[in-house]
Amino acid sequence: MYKTKVRMLIINYLKTNCDRRFTAREIYEAIRDEAGSLNQTTIYRNMDRLCEEGELVRYKEPNRNAWYYQYSEEHRHCNRHMHAQCSTCGKIFHLETPFVDEFTEKIRDQYGLDVSPSETIILGQCRDCGRAENREKSTGGEKNRDAQ
Repeated sequence: MYKTKVRMLIINYLKTNCDRRFTAREIYEAIRDEAGSLNQTTIYRNMDRLCEEGELVRYKEPNRNAWYYQYSEEHRHCNRHMHAQCSTCGKIFHLETPFVDEFTEKIRDQYGLDVSPSETIILGQCRDCGRAENREKSTGGEKNRDAQ
């Protein structure tokens, strides 16, 4: 694959932020000053190619009208496993076998539903965001007691 400046900017940006996911628009806004002459079509075209090559993971969240992208160098076979996502910070977790095999088998046996692991995202709150939320609650509770 020919390595253009835009392609390298996209990859570098996503590598630097590999624990987060972004829309094509967010990536466009992040690199447009450095890229010079750039339009969103160029971003989408590069994103599609990078997904085909396994550099990026692309998925659509329920109830949102946008595709999200995340760098996936170490997970070049993301179409073979499920993902979980923190609903607070957006961090993606790669759920590997045997968990996925066991999960899909139980769903099939109990409900007669064949799950497509590569198209399945489990939403929840990650440990770090849960701890931060608990700290905020406990701090807020102390402030409320002091005010009384």
